[in-house]
Amino acid sequence: MQQDTELESYLAALAPESDLETTATGSRFGGAGVYQLRLPINANEQLHSLAEELETSPRELLQDWLLQRLAWEARQQEQRWIPAPQATLQGSL
Repeated sequence: MQQDTELESYLAALAPESDLETTATGSRFGGAGVYQLRLPINANEQLHSLAEELETSPRELLQDWLLQRLAWEARQQEQRWIPAPQATLQGSL
């Protein structure tokens, strides 16, 4: 039987480059970080239901939520940072 190199090449392209359980650097995705997330079954069902209701995918919904939360956290950190008061020069003139 003759070897089907085209099929083998196609299957090799579909196969993951590394173990699926890793959190690789994301170099295959243009520098984006790639994370694997496991949800309890009821949360997963709720996510899928809500995504369907909002006419989006669960992945896009999670990504939007995460980016919104990171922006919120950054704003909270900025608000917590209060610059030290400037020393006044009263009475030194």
